[in-house]
Amino acid sequence: MASVAWAVLQVLLLLPTRTWSPVGAGNPPDCDAPLASALPRPSFSSSSELSSSHGPGFSRLNRRDGAGGWTPLVSNKYQWLQIDLGERMEVTAVATQGGYGSSDWVTSYLLMFSDGGRNWKQYRREESIWGFPGNTNADSVVHYRLQPPFEARFLRFLPLAWNPRGRIGMRIEVYGCAYKSEVVYFDGQSALLYKLDKKPLKPVRDVISLKFKAIQSNGILLHREGQHGNHITLELIKGKLVFFLNSGNAKLPTTVAPVTLTLGSLLDDQHWHSVLIELLDTQVNFTVDKHTHHFQAKGESSYLDLNFEISFGGIPTPGRARPFTRQSFHGCLENLYYNGVDVTELAKKHKPQILMMGNVSFSCPQPQTVPVTFLSSRSYLALPGSSGEDKVSVTFQFRTWNRAGHLLFGELQRGSGSFVLFLKDGKLKLSLFQPGQSPRNVTAGAGLNDGQWHSVSLSAKWSHVNVVVDDDTAVQPLVAVLIDSGDTYYFGGCLDNSSGSGCKSPLGGFQGCLRLITIGDKAVDPISVQQGVLGSFRDLQIDSCGITDRCLPSYCEHGGACSQSWDTFSCDCLGTGYTGETCHSSLYEQSCEAHKHRGNPSGLYYIDADGSGPLGPFLVYCNMTDAAWTVVRHGGPDAVTVRGAPSGHPRSAVSFAYAAGAGQVRAVVSLAERCEQRLALRCGTARRPDSRDGTPLSWWVGRTNETHTYWGGSLPDAQKCTCGLEGNCIDSQYYCNCDAGRSEWASDTIVLSQKEHLPVTQIVMMDAGQPHSEAAYTLGPLLCHGDKSFWNSASFNTETSYLHFPAFHGELTADVCFFFKTTVSSGVFMENLGITDFIRIELRAPTEVTFSFDVGNGPCEVTVQSPTPFNDNRWHHVRAERNVKGASLQVDQLPRKMQPAPAHGHVRLQLNSQLFIEISAYFQTGSSMTYHFQEHYTLSENSSSLVSSLHRDVTLTRETITLSFRTTQTPSLLLYVSSFYEEYLSVILANNGSLQIRYKLDRHQNPDAFAFDFKNMADGQLHQVKINREDAVVVVEVNQSAKKQVILSSGTEFNAVKSLILGKVLEAAGADPDTRRAAASGFTGCLSAVRFGRAAPLKAALRPLGPSRVTVRGHVAPGSRCAAGAASGSPARELAPRLAGGAGRSGPADEGEPLVNADRRGSAVIGGVIAVVIFILLCITAIAMRIYQQRKLRKENESNVSKKGEC
Repeated sequence: MASVAWAVLQVLLLLPTRTWSPVGAGNPPDCDAPLASALPRPSFSSSSELSSSHGPGFSRLNRRDGAGGWTPLVSNKYQWLQIDLGERMEVTAVATQGGYGSSDWVTSYLLMFSDGGRNWKQYRREESIWGFPGNTNADSVVHYRLQPPFEARFLRFLPLAWNPRGRIGMRIEVYGCAYKSEVVYFDGQSALLYKLDKKPLKPVRDVISLKFKAIQSNGILLHREGQHGNHITLELIKGKLVFFLNSGNAKLPTTVAPVTLTLGSLLDDQHWHSVLIELLDTQVNFTVDKHTHHFQAKGESSYLDLNFEISFGGIPTPGRARPFTRQSFHGCLENLYYNGVDVTELAKKHKPQILMMGNVSFSCPQPQTVPVTFLSSRSYLALPGSSGEDKVSVTFQFRTWNRAGHLLFGELQRGSGSFVLFLKDGKLKLSLFQPGQSPRNVTAGAGLNDGQWHSVSLSAKWSHVNVVVDDDTAVQPLVAVLIDSGDTYYFGGCLDNSSGSGCKSPLGGFQGCLRLITIGDKAVDPISVQQGVLGSFRDLQIDSCGITDRCLPSYCEHGGACSQSWDTFSCDCLGTGYTGETCHSSLYEQSCEAHKHRGNPSGLYYIDADGSGPLGPFLVYCNMTDAAWTVVRHGGPDAVTVRGAPSGHPRSAVSFAYAAGAGQVRAVVSLAERCEQRLALRCGTARRPDSRDGTPLSWWVGRTNETHTYWGGSLPDAQKCTCGLEGNCIDSQYYCNCDAGRSEWASDTIVLSQKEHLPVTQIVMMDAGQPHSEAAYTLGPLLCHGDKSFWNSASFNTETSYLHFPAFHGELTADVCFFFKTTVSSGVFMENLGITDFIRIELRAPTEVTFSFDVGNGPCEVTVQSPTPFNDNRWHHVRAERNVKGASLQVDQLPRKMQPAPAHGHVRLQLNSQLFIEISAYFQTGSSMTYHFQEHYTLSENSSSLVSSLHRDVTLTRETITLSFRTTQTPSLLLYVSSFYEEYLSVILANNGSLQIRYKLDRHQNPDAFAFDFKNMADGQLHQVKINREDAVVVVEVNQSAKKQVILSSGTEFNAVKSLILGKVLEAAGADPDTRRAAASGFTGCLSAVRFGRAAPLKAALRPLGPSRVTVRGHVAPGSRCAAGAASGSPARELAPRLAGGAGRSGPADEGEPLVNADRRGSAVIGGVIAVVIFILLCITAIAMRIYQQRKLRKENESNVSKKGEC
């Protein structure tokens, strides 16, 4: 019992809950005090100012002094506004505002931070999101809470975009609190040795927490060892943090190489990074910044046998000539704690537990180097050369992920030629052009696109040229001429009008970071370049290295190898068994049933039982008879002979391992309709049983290690063979033939068919002690047939039919595949909504299937068009996939359509509601439903703090509205959208049943009224209406055929949208007479598929536990009345087989009770509308690689679909 309690304690102690750590102790829950408002004016600085009254000192939030904010001299992307907080502070939020009473405001910006005002780091909101949303007017305040917060003394705001009718204008505030910091500095030849208390009791766990800032890319951060080679070591190796753990048996010298865990990348950027190590016996939690690795070491723990001392900064060896055996750490450690003990504080107080070796100090020096980031292939830095010198001498350091790009170009004086230094295939090459000579080429280095810093030295004089890359030197002889250094050197790309030899090249300019540039033995100061004093530049980020590792975390699945360039990453799926941009889609069928469906004969095939899930493919034999049998063979003996043994001892205990792994076998069994395994048993020679009570003398073990004593087709735990159940055993006293102990041979052919227990992993046979007893058995392979995900279909006969599945989760990668057939022209197969994100697959038109979604970058669509209709009552196969690289859609064998994802966009799809098919609602006379856009627009805390300002911030220049309806009432109001500014949109049926639309986008003008005489639409039939407005152009489409375009004259902007009303409108102030009459009459009938942009009012109204943004008056409910009248005009309906496993249900929702008994934790529904039949859910799989952090800030609520070729 004590061991069980200890095991439970171990699990509880290593649960991934929030662990107290002094590193985070500086960020109390109320860390949100304003930090900038009380600062003196000199604490604010900027790149420039328009005038003295527009200086940075006037940039405090809500202040009106001076000109009411900061405005630079010119508005471009090289301007910045800086705050000095006076000391390092915990920063948890920022807020921005435009210039008071002006047309000057910033619509997006970057946020950068630094400890010492140099070497700035850019704050990223998500993995690939850099920019912050700014303001839409001069006075409203936009707040943004930082998740995670950061510590810094200096902050910079860099405007990216601003009001095109004004200038850059900013007022700002920063929120946070004081930050406690204890720092120790190691110079690369020093260390701290901490002597631990020798406690005899076993510690619950060891916790080490710290932050580090590395000046060099290699060095030991901590080390602890034992007497027999067992040790733990934390080491920085090429900018990555490696944790070495050797936890073998301490009683013997270990010969096993230590386990290594590697986390992080580019950690030598001279910025702070946090580390947390938790050890409990052989269990390890290793966290670097926000990435955690959980690990269970093999073997017995030797952690308790380590010495009672731990070193930080290096591995000291006192008394030796070389005090440090490996490269020591060069940099700073902050808030260093060991099991809650402040090690730095002990060292500062010279406590006896601490031994300091070498030069250890307690302040962290600020970096002196100024890196420069070349953001694009058009970036360049032009610097003056050392004109007049008879040599060329240039040195610098660079880091990049790109395999190719121009690094340096220069022309020599007096016509003596030019040179180009460039990367190609990860190697550094120099091409030297001299008059009358063929180009001379020099190559040095290899693999230089690894993201590490590399040193370059170029020198040329008289008769030779030297190129040195790190420790690789290349020399090229020259024609003996006088070399005269040129006037200008171009780093990166070249000027657009440059015509120098070799400057223009298909390689493009360099993208990456440069630092420590010298020309003619004189160091270059990039700050002088930034200030316009020295040289010129384009598209640079000075005093910051903006390199990022796009392979951390790796989005390549199933072991795909990740490689990257400056802008993107790619996955090499070779040998993984998967394909696609992220190696997500399996190359193999999911079952033998699928192979048979494709017409494949019997034979060996790879199958992937969980599709694109984490389990890999494996080899099986597919026996194609009347059924497709999957044969999984084991590696045990073909036949086992069992002879007598002493009483009570097992005569035989044989284990069986299978060609597939345990998880793979479990997936095969779960997917199959039926599984079985045959055991052929022969037994003979008299033997005496233990007792005559029928207790079996043999048993078998299943896949989950349970012991089973039943045999044959009997029920579990019946303890009878098949003959015992049928009553025909050779001895009626026993329940199995082989338990009878007859002298003659007996046999049983046993079929084990309880598939939840299969396969057999062990068979054990006991004996009563008769020396001449004997038996033999043969265990056959695991046989399974059927595919529960394949042969299932569901029929959707009314608009209110649905299927209800578990929640659909696919944050980073998701794929959906199914078959369908239908005779209708449109319908939704599946849809799921989040707060702002959504995913939808639909038959948009008879020849179009569309996959649409939004992960925060605006709606994106991928559409497959067919030359023949899809609504031909034949089966069609759909496969859609979305991942961080983009989206794809394929229907049948038509060409696959793809849309790439933006390089710097949101990547996480977050859905939090039930997934519905289209919802229909029946409106009784006098009823109404109001959808309030206030909830829809105030979804994020990172928005304006003033509700009134928020509404006035929302301006729509385009929107898409769709709805379907059935009614016989005229006049009728189909839809009414109101505004806080008395602007509105109304869609009505006039007295004659014609469709009329009215837009009023300026309260001071009359509305634009348009009548569409398509036909009488109040005829009781189902009609679809789609309205798309972009600026003043409105396109109206009816029943997916009739289309008309009109031009508005009342305006182009729909301001401060308030609510959308379906049914009767009680107040329509400011509306025209026809709209008021229709509003008073309301709507009686059925409405479905109502959308305004991304808002789905009916879904919001009928969603259980949904947000309270919908008000319903009267009787509005989904019900069978919406299907009334459909029979006469509807296509033939097809009844479908059962839905396997009871996983879902179909049929109309009860009137007034949407989704009765629905799983309110989240669900998925695959369906369509009006006789849309879905044949089989082949797969809905999703892999969530990591889950964390808050959702994005809602940007402008415009329903435009991406038109830039990416989404």
